[in-house]
Amino acid sequence: MTFEELNLNKPLLNALNDLGYTTPTTIQQKAFSVVMSGQDVCGIAQTGTGKTFAYLLPCLRQYQFSKEKNPQILVVVPTRELVTQVVEAVEQLSKYQSVKVVGVYGGVNIKQQVAELADGVDVLVGTPGRLIDLLAAGIVKSKSIKKLVIDEVDEMLNLGFRPQLINILDLLPAKRQNLLFSATLTEEVEEIIQTHFNLPVRIEAAPAGTPLENIAQSGYQLPNFFTKVNLLEMLIAKREEAAKVLIFVATKQLADQLFEELENEFSPEIGVIHSNKSQNYRFDTIQKFQTGAYRILIATDLVSRGLDISEVSHVINFDVPEVPESYIHRIGRTGRQDKKGIAISFFTEKDSEAREAIEQLMSYQIPMLPLPERLEISDQLTEDEKPRVFMKEPALKRLKKEDIGPAFHEKAEKNRKTNVRRDYEAEKKKKYGKSYEKRSRK
Repeated sequence: MTFEELNLNKPLLNALNDLGYTTPTTIQQKAFSVVMSGQDVCGIAQTGTGKTFAYLLPCLRQYQFSKEKNPQILVVVPTRELVTQVVEAVEQLSKYQSVKVVGVYGGVNIKQQVAELADGVDVLVGTPGRLIDLLAAGIVKSKSIKKLVIDEVDEMLNLGFRPQLINILDLLPAKRQNLLFSATLTEEVEEIIQTHFNLPVRIEAAPAGTPLENIAQSGYQLPNFFTKVNLLEMLIAKREEAAKVLIFVATKQLADQLFEELENEFSPEIGVIHSNKSQNYRFDTIQKFQTGAYRILIATDLVSRGLDISEVSHVINFDVPEVPESYIHRIGRTGRQDKKGIAISFFTEKDSEAREAIEQLMSYQIPMLPLPERLEISDQLTEDEKPRVFMKEPALKRLKKEDIGPAFHEKAEKNRKTNVRRDYEAEKKKKYGKSYEKRSRK
């Protein structure tokens, strides 16, 4: 099926043609007619399968111009980066339509966003916290909202946005269409669907946790951080093969540490991103990676969800995530739009349980590759890898009650004081050689 065969209008087809898209992905094809029918939808598809266009295409197809300044379509997403991505997607698809889109998120001055909203908005995209601020203050009027989209809802709940999300659902008009899209379906997500949705149609592009067929997965067993660095340098040195590499690490500290190790050899084509970086820095870094100014990007799981970073040739898991679902989201950054991708993971001895959980989730065993002969095995350990020596504390002997003495203790001989009655007459006689008797007054 092509986009021409879907019930799209000319403006949307022209926009898709400009973007070079001719064939809808599985989730886009399955979701379009159901969303157009007006039913509530629960769409389950892996990251990288085109969920954003899956809900935007039918929403924009049904959009009708209005002189109202209040939004008709509300899209709720978990992160500021995803707000920017969805806003850009709306702008691309509505190139030949008169649609005003505004993105709102926390961490920046709210006044500029309020000024944008005052000019009118048709599609509002935002994070839960900032949306609640605007709705509670009456800056955003919810009465005109016809469609609610909740994207990456499982990640939203993981980030602790459940109270804000429930408040948003309660503030919206009862008569609306609800569209939920996610990569995984948890019990908490099911509860929200049952409480706030009206008999939603469930659409699955692939069972949650299934690895994409067009992603070639493999792994290496490695002893420590510096051996990982040595192997990583070998893998990403060939620029023709590793054209755009996304490297995932466990923590912000490890991200900075790995960047320092690689910076000398791969600067200026390497960047790093995590939540300690400023918002402008994060936007700029993602933009440079997207445009190719950076060939290599080191990241925490901040960017593993939702962000549309195209043409990623390799995803390398420098550290294995503790949550198995995070592995699926990470490798989903490559092999997007039905293109081939490569996912490589570095495992250490302590990762055996995490690896088993990932393979159980996918029902797939990750092929392990032999280490290259030229690989230098380092014996240098980081502070976290060094074995810790714990001194055994001596056991304290508990005294029996009968062995415990009274709180009062006898003083040392030199510190003892005795009350003595002094004989002043004898002392004076001894000192002056005679007695001084008290004279009586006459």
